[in-house]
Amino acid sequence: MAVLIDLTLAAARDGLEGGGFSARELTQAHLDAMAEARPLNAYVAETAERALADADRADERRRRGEATPLEGLPIAVKDLFCTRGVASTAGSHILKGFVPPYESTVTANLWATGAVMLGKTNMDEFAMGSANVTSAYGPVVNPWRRRGDDTRLVPGGSSGGSTAATAARLCLAAIGTDTGGSIRQPAAFCGVVGMKPTYGRCSRFGMIAFASSLDQAGPITRSVQDAAIMLAVMAGYDPRDSTSVNRPVPDYESSLGTGIEGLRVGVPKEYRVDGMPAEIGALWQRGVNWLTDQGTEVREICLPHTEYALPTYYIVAPAEASSNLARYDGVRYGLRVDGDSVDDMYERTRAAGFGAEVKRRVLIGTYVLSAGYYDAYYLKAQKLRTLIAEDFRRAFESVDVILTPTTPFAAFPIGDKLDDPIAMYLNDVLTAPSSLAGLPAISVPAGLSTEGLPLGLQVIGAPFDEETVLRAAEALEQAADFDGSGWR
Repeated sequence: MAVLIDLTLAAARDGLEGGGFSARELTQAHLDAMAEARPLNAYVAETAERALADADRADERRRRGEATPLEGLPIAVKDLFCTRGVASTAGSHILKGFVPPYESTVTANLWATGAVMLGKTNMDEFAMGSANVTSAYGPVVNPWRRRGDDTRLVPGGSSGGSTAATAARLCLAAIGTDTGGSIRQPAAFCGVVGMKPTYGRCSRFGMIAFASSLDQAGPITRSVQDAAIMLAVMAGYDPRDSTSVNRPVPDYESSLGTGIEGLRVGVPKEYRVDGMPAEIGALWQRGVNWLTDQGTEVREICLPHTEYALPTYYIVAPAEASSNLARYDGVRYGLRVDGDSVDDMYERTRAAGFGAEVKRRVLIGTYVLSAGYYDAYYLKAQKLRTLIAEDFRRAFESVDVILTPTTPFAAFPIGDKLDDPIAMYLNDVLTAPSSLAGLPAISVPAGLSTEGLPLGLQVIGAPFDEETVLRAAEALEQAADFDGSGWR
């Protein structure tokens, strides 16, 4: 059944509609692939029985002529989404065994349109990480390797399990979350498409919170068309989420195939990071040439506060995490370590339940929110965030999309940078600015490094203009003609 797992989401949809195979056959092929690829550690829970039952129901609905948009298509879900009756732990020991009695809005939308759940994917604990090495379940392994070198590489994070599973054909598509780059960066490392929609486009209800003003769900796929198909189902207004925006969801797939002639593309000079390898700059220039050849107007733009984006992000996000993670205290759910008093129980539970990176960020967040430091750090970071968003607003007065590299380097070995948090945080240097501004952005695989590893290009758009972002991404995808099976 190798041919079935190699299909894109769109091709599998067409195959099911044409009767070439059943949803059960398609699902079983992916379950078999998952069993063979367990050393990648991409999944933390496999839901084989549910998946086959979902597939059988999909086949029955199709026989009755009642098929819905994702009918019978097997996908994977990041462990950050609450799924009714299926353990949802955010990759943390402190939530081990937590089985939600409710469903997140995004996953409910997927199941309502016929998608089949293969399982929950591994992730950095509470989405805090850029390498998928902080999970309580152990690191995820990137299916790609350097040429002539079998060293295991990181898949990026925090949605590394979802991107590794998508790249290795262990699902047709997956969903992840992006706070400062946690969909786009791992997508670039694994050679797949990863999209962060505009903040507020997808409901956060039922997503285990990291940083509430930044977290956003998005699709991880093997083609831009597949991302458009997934996003159309995931997105939508939800009154249960106060940050959800009440506006119509376009038919993203129909916006594709229309070309990009006349599109104005901005290239920000501030994204040329010190120490960036020459191959990243060369890839960026190829992207510019590809878009120019298709009739776009490329112009240099200025985003003057970009240099402050990463430190701003690493003040705002930990501050919000400090508040959000205060609920994990051993009282209501998850891990409890008994102590001599209530306070002692809190301390023991959190000490045993949280990993080192989560503790680090909670401490940073608590510090910047504390009396005497709030104005010096948190308030100043919020002011800078406003200036960063204003830079983008001005830029989009003269351009339609912005083109940048997704990451400053390719995937690195598991264990590298582990003792240097600052070096690890630099993974987000090119993705954090658009997250702070709440903008839609997508990473598209666009080439290989000199060592044979995937490299991505990023397209950033104006608020709620995912259609134009997808059109530009499709143009890059067609020009790059990336071979996503190169990891084999």
